[in-house]
Amino acid sequence: MKNYKLPFRSTVFALLSLLLFSSCKNASEEISEEKETGKMEYPAEWMYNQRAYPNNYINKEAYKEAVLQSKQILTNRSPEQAGEWTFVGPLNTGGRVTDVAISPDNDDHLYVATATGGIFRSYDAGANWTPIFDEVSKPSIGDIAIAPSNAQRIYAGTGEANGSATDGAYFGDGIYRSDNGGDTWTNVGLPESNHIGRIVVDPTNPDRVFAAATGQLYGKNVERGIYRTTNGGGNWERVLFVTDSTAAIDVAMNVANTNIIYAAMWERTRKPWERDYGGVTSAIHRSMDGGTTWTELGVSNGLPAPNAQTGRIGIAVSESDPSTVYARFTTNEITNEFDGLYKSTDNGDNWALVTPAGALSGIDANFGWYFGNVRVNPNNSSEVYVIGFELAKSTNSGASWSTLPGMHVDHHALDFSRTNSNFMLAGNDGGAYISNNGGNSWTKFLNLSLTQFYNIEVDYLQPERLYGGTQDNNTIRTLTGGTSDWSSIIGGDGFHVNVDPNDNNYVYGESQYGNLRRSTNGGSSFQNGTNGISGSDRTNWNTPVILSPFDSSKMFYGSNKLYTSTRAVSWTAISPDLTDGLHPSGSLAFGTLTAIAASYNNLDVIYTGSDDGNVNVTFDGGTTWTDVSAGLPDQYITSIAMVPSDDMIAYVTVSGFKYLDYTPRVFKTTDGGQNWTDISSNLPNIPVNDIIVYPAENILFVATDLNVWYSKDDGANWTILGNNLPLTVVMDLKFHEPTQTLYAGTFGRGMHSYDISDILSVDENELALNSIKIYPNPATSEFTISQNLSSEGTVQLFDISGKRIKDLFSGNFSSNKNIKVKTDGLATGIYLLKVNTGNQSVTKKLIVKK
Repeated sequence: MKNYKLPFRSTVFALLSLLLFSSCKNASEEISEEKETGKMEYPAEWMYNQRAYPNNYINKEAYKEAVLQSKQILTNRSPEQAGEWTFVGPLNTGGRVTDVAISPDNDDHLYVATATGGIFRSYDAGANWTPIFDEVSKPSIGDIAIAPSNAQRIYAGTGEANGSATDGAYFGDGIYRSDNGGDTWTNVGLPESNHIGRIVVDPTNPDRVFAAATGQLYGKNVERGIYRTTNGGGNWERVLFVTDSTAAIDVAMNVANTNIIYAAMWERTRKPWERDYGGVTSAIHRSMDGGTTWTELGVSNGLPAPNAQTGRIGIAVSESDPSTVYARFTTNEITNEFDGLYKSTDNGDNWALVTPAGALSGIDANFGWYFGNVRVNPNNSSEVYVIGFELAKSTNSGASWSTLPGMHVDHHALDFSRTNSNFMLAGNDGGAYISNNGGNSWTKFLNLSLTQFYNIEVDYLQPERLYGGTQDNNTIRTLTGGTSDWSSIIGGDGFHVNVDPNDNNYVYGESQYGNLRRSTNGGSSFQNGTNGISGSDRTNWNTPVILSPFDSSKMFYGSNKLYTSTRAVSWTAISPDLTDGLHPSGSLAFGTLTAIAASYNNLDVIYTGSDDGNVNVTFDGGTTWTDVSAGLPDQYITSIAMVPSDDMIAYVTVSGFKYLDYTPRVFKTTDGGQNWTDISSNLPNIPVNDIIVYPAENILFVATDLNVWYSKDDGANWTILGNNLPLTVVMDLKFHEPTQTLYAGTFGRGMHSYDISDILSVDENELALNSIKIYPNPATSEFTISQNLSSEGTVQLFDISGKRIKDLFSGNFSSNKNIKVKTDGLATGIYLLKVNTGNQSVTKKLIVKK
C-alpha cells in the first residue's frame, strides 16, 4: 500500500463526485442517445491526474527541456531521414476553441485559438486555415488579442484559463507577441502566469496592454493578477493583486477613456479530488487612472455583496457607448451556476440587475467555471450575449433572451466585425462558426483539424474504417477513410473503441467512466454493454476495455477490478481490487485500472495497470494475482503491451513529469514482472501515453506529450517518427499490420497515419525497400513504381484481404527503372503492391482515390 501525500478532507465536492460518478453507469442509455446535444458530465480531472500523480506536481522545466530536445532532433536531421505523416481526419467534427478574433481592418482575416491545438489563421474568410503557433510548441491558448490600431500586432496568452483539468495539464509560459500577423512569435514575458484569462490592447497604442493572469490551476502562486505593459511586453508591472489563490480571469477597457479599466477576480483552489471555485475575494475591481490604483466595486454600487459562494465573473464594456458595462456573476463554489447579469450606464459607479438568475436558468449547466464570458455588440450597447453551455442573446439590455441555434454546446468565444457587426465569429467545444445575420444562423468551419482524441481504432478487415473517442465530440468514425465524413455513433465524451478483427459486425465503444456500448451490426446501433459490472465499483474517466488477441470474442474491462465477458453480453469479475483502494477524498474517480494487456497465446495471462501505480499479473485466468509493481515508479500507468511470442515479456509506460533529475518512462520485463528494466534511454522526461510493440522485431513506438517516438533497438535509442507531425499531445496509437500503417490520435490536432514499412523492413529487404518508391500515392489515374533494382523480378497487386488482383510487371528491373501503371479497373481503396526479386519479397501500400 502506497502512502498518499494528500490531506484527508471530506468536502462538498467529494460528496458530489460520489453521487456523480456512481450514477454514471446507470445513465449510460441516456448518454448514448445524447449525440450532438452536449455532455452529461463536466470536464474531468483525468488529464491532470495522469501527469501529476502522486505529488500533485508538474515540472514545467522538464517540459521546456523536452521541447528543446525534440526540436534539436528535428532540426539536426535532413528531411529525407524520415517520412511524412498523413492527416486522416476529421475535419468536420471540430474541437475546443478557447478564443477567436476578427482582424479590425479585414473581415477575411480570422484567427482561432484552441485548448490544445495552437492557433489557426485564415486570410480568405475561412476557406483555408494555417496553423501559425506550432513552432512555439505551446498548444494550449487562453486568449488572443489583435491591436485595434495595428492589425499586424497580435498578442497570444498561453494556457487555457477555463478551469478544466486539461488546463492544469497543459499550462502556458506567458504571453507571445507577433508583429507580422502571426507569421512569427516572440515570448514577451509573464512566464509564471500559467494561464491567461484575457488580454486587452489599448485601441490607440499597440504597446499598452493589460493581461489577466490566473496563475496555477492546481496550487497557489503570487504571480497571478492584472499586469500592465507600456512597451509591448518589454516590461510588465503587476498592478492588481488580491491573494495567491485569487485569479484574474477577465479585464476590460473603456475605449473612449482608456484610463478606466475593469478587472474580474476569481477565488479558486483546486486539487484533482477537490474543487473550491468561489470565495469572498471573487469581485470586480475598477481603476480610473490606467491601472495604477484600484477600487473593489460591491454592494454599495449595486453589485452582490462579498460571498463565499461567489464564483467566476465576466465583464464587457460597450464600444459604442463606453460608459455602459455588463457583468455576469455565478454562485456556488462547486458548480458556479449563473447568478444574474448586471448593467451599469455610468462607468461602473452604479449597477442594476437586468437579468435575474432564473431568467437564464441552466445557461451554465452545472459547471459555470468552464464558461463565464459576456460580450456586447460593438455598434449597439443594448445587444448583449451571455456565453455559456448555450449562447444567449438579448437585444434589450438583458430584459429578455433567446438562445442562438445551430451550434455545438459549451461556448467560450465570440467576436464581431468592426465594419459589420452582423458578421460574427464564435468558438465552442465543437469548433469555430460564423454568422452573417447577427447570430440567427451559423455555419461551421469544416476544414479545421482540432479534434481531441482520447483513443482510436482501425478496423482490421476494412482499414478505411477509422474510429475514435473524443473530448466532448462523441465516439466518431469514417467508413470511407475520408477526412470530412466522420459521424457520431455513441454520445458523450468518447474513449476506447474496439472492432473485432475477425468479425467487424461486433463494435464496442464507451463514454466517460466506463459506460460501455456494444453493437452486433457493425456500429449501426448500440445496446448497453455493462451488464454485470458492479455499480459500487470505481471506474476511470477513460476506463480500459480490450479484446483478447487470442480470442477476439473474449473481452476484458477494468474498474478497480478486472472483468471478463464474451462479447460484452454479461461480465464476471476475475480479480479482487487491484488498486490501493478508495482514495482518501472518497472520490470514485481514483483507485482505478487504467491499462490492460492480454496474452496472444491463451486466456490465462493478463497484466493490469492502475492510476495509483500498481501493475498486477495473473497466469491462471484470474484465479491468483501477483503484484509486480516493485521496481516500477509510483506513477500513473498509461499502457501495457505484451510480446506475442512470449507471455513473460511485457512493456509498461507511465505518465507524470519528472520529479527528480531523472524519471524513467518505459519499462520492460522478461520474467513476468519479477524484474523491470528501464528502457527510456534518451526519451524526454515527459508523459508517455501509449506503446506499440512490433511483433517480429525489437521495434517500439510510443505516444508522448510531444509527438510519436520510436526505437529500433528495444529502447536503447529513441527518435521522433516523421518530420511533419506537430509537437503536440499524442494519446493513442494503433498499428494495422497488413498495410504496415501506424495511426496516431492526437489531443487537439485529429488523427494521422504513417507508413512504417521502411522502418519495419530490415536485413535482406532493407536495400530493396530503400530503393522502391510509389508516386503519386494516393493515385488517381496512374502511378509510377520507381526502383533501382538490377535483377529479374515481378510486381503483383493484391487487395487488402490478400487476394491477388493482377500482375503489374515481369522482367528485368534494371531496364525498367520507372514502371508506369494505369489504375483502370481499380476501385477507390487500399491495395498492397508486392515486389519479388530473387529470394526477396517487399510489400508496399498503394492508395487509389477516384
